Amino acid sequence: EDRPEVTLPPRKRLDIALGPRYEVEERSSAAAARPAGGFRVDYGFVAAVDKEIMRDPERETERQLLAGRLNMLFRDRRAHAHTRLLMKTEARMSREAWTRAIDASDLIHGEVISLRTTVLGQISEIRELQAADRRRQTVISELARMSREA
Repeated sequence: EDRPEVTLPPRKRLDIALGPRYEVEERSSAAAARPAGGFRVDYGFVAAVDKEIMRDPERETERQLLAGRLNMLFRDRRAHAHTRLLMKTEARMSREAWTRAIDASDLIHGEVISLRTTVLGQISEIRELQAADRRRQTVISELARMSREA
């Protein structure tokens, strides 16, 4: 396989960043770098430019904002889950309290009806007793009048 040979002065040899696709051989005059698979020579400046592009302050600010928002979402997710749990618990407790209130109301209503029936019965009994008392008073008055006449 015929690969081109690169010979550089000693000061340039240290600046070369070879990728995994290159073979380095030591020769008596200079180090030789050849592409292992016929790819272009990479001197490392592309990676440096990529790093500089990645360090763009606007992009870093955007990334920081996105990271902050993501962190807030994770924190808020826990808070919302806790709020949801509290709301479910409060709704359940409200339903239970409502049920107890309705049951108590039904019980009280039944007791009121029972007391009303009792009171109506007692009123009827009082009227009967009053009528009986009037009849007795009439009989007593008749007997007293008869005893005075006799």
